[in-house]
Amino acid sequence: MYKWLLLLMVFPALAADLQREERWANQVIDAILVGEPVWLASGDHEFLAIFTEAESETPRGAVILVHGVGVHPDWPEVINPLRERLPEHGWATLSLQMPVLKADAEIDEYFPVFPESLPRFDAGMQFLKDKGFKTIVIAGHSLGSQMAAYRIAQAGDTGLDGFIAIGMSGRKREGHGSTLDYLENITVPTLDIFGEHDLDTVSTSRMARASAAKRAGNSAYVQVEVAEADHMFQGYDEPLVEEVVKWLGEIP
Repeated sequence: MYKWLLLLMVFPALAADLQREERWANQVIDAILVGEPVWLASGDHEFLAIFTEAESETPRGAVILVHGVGVHPDWPEVINPLRERLPEHGWATLSLQMPVLKADAEIDEYFPVFPESLPRFDAGMQFLKDKGFKTIVIAGHSLGSQMAAYRIAQAGDTGLDGFIAIGMSGRKREGHGSTLDYLENITVPTLDIFGEHDLDTVSTSRMARASAAKRAGNSAYVQVEVAEADHMFQGYDEPLVEEVVKWLGEIP
């Protein structure tokens, strides 16, 4: 077992804030205009996901979407544009509510909660398989990309056809694995996409991430920089969607 996985397992874990998650769900469900809310099981807890069918008779596959730190599965930046636009190009989407902490929690506080995300990924994968999808990709933004990388690295590529990391940092946290550790154990086709004016922790680690993927022997790892875009891709939804759709079209 990987050293970083052992560290996550023994490090004192925080519990997700289920009340805050419920408040997010109440707010999100009332505002959904495209797609439908579904409830998936994570142990004895049900969590919100939003499923949006592909706008084609023969869908090309499905993309699981994973939001960033402390928000929800219809977040207006990055997640909603992909959730609503990918179906126009033949890809169904399933956006998952990931574990959240109190509103003032620091990002480093989220790393002990990563194991709580695993059954949510499993539930999302099973939901899509039950619907008959054969091609499944996971796309995460910011902290969500790190949660997704953690899941893929520890669970392997079984049943997964691709990984899209949007604005993924490579910074290492003491007592936890880093994105670089995860990438060294990921061989599934990977799109590492970020903005020209992204966060420093994203921009300065781009070469290290590429090197980690090379060490994994991942010949299907590519990086794409979106000109002028920032970490949230504000005003650059269209080029983000275009690059993701282009890459999805190249999956074997």
